[in-house]
Amino acid sequence: MTDPVCPQKSPYVLDLAPGDYWWCACGQSRNQPFCDGSHKGGAFTPVKFTIDNAEKKAVCGCKHTNKQPFCDGTHNSL
Repeated sequence: MTDPVCPQKSPYVLDLAPGDYWWCACGQSRNQPFCDGSHKGGAFTPVKFTIDNAEKKAVCGCKHTNKQPFCDGTHNSL
């Protein structure tokens, strides 16, 4: 399997409003950490997630988390 591109070795800590979001799993989006369609034709699919209440979230920036789309600290071992 192809490894995703690692845009940064730290999470994107974001204040997210309620709504649906698409997390970039390939690492190629120019709109990190969100999908911009750059994965098309590749092995990756964006991950949809929903925020019910406005909150701060640590969204994975290294693309290697085991808790997609949220950071689990995996970037510390890259």
